[in-house]
Amino acid sequence: MKKPRSRQPLPVIGWREWVALPELGISWIKAKVDSGARTSALHAFDIEYGNRGGAPYVRFKVHPLQRNQRKTVISEAPLLERRQVKSSSGHLSLRPVIVTPVQVMGQTLELEITLAARDAMGFRMLLGRQAIRGKFVIDAGRSYLGGHPPTR
Repeated sequence: MKKPRSRQPLPVIGWREWVALPELGISWIKAKVDSGARTSALHAFDIEYGNRGGAPYVRFKVHPLQRNQRKTVISEAPLLERRQVKSSSGHLSLRPVIVTPVQVMGQTLELEITLAARDAMGFRMLLGRQAIRGKFVIDAGRSYLGGHPPTR
């Protein structure tokens, strides 16, 4: 008779969390955990495409703080692909996709992230269900379970 596996419970993540994207130069950004979104998304603007050593890359700017357009981070990353994405309003758009490490709740996750103008949105980043599936359980009534960024 096979012995049942004892599974460790998954860590609990709140509906919003502070995350870091160190390779993009973003030390802290508030992210909404969105199980309705398949892929994670990052607010980006002034997106430029180019090649480095024959490989495609993308250069872009980010306002990492909500309701603050003074702080701007200029980032670049290898371009994985351009993908058709349907927004929450049903609008289809072709978005650049990058892969980068994201630090969340004490873990570093290698995530696919689409780049999109999110100025009108409440959060500059979404953590989609591919990012959290099998790694976290969402408690929709709690926030910032991973802690707050250090104050400056």
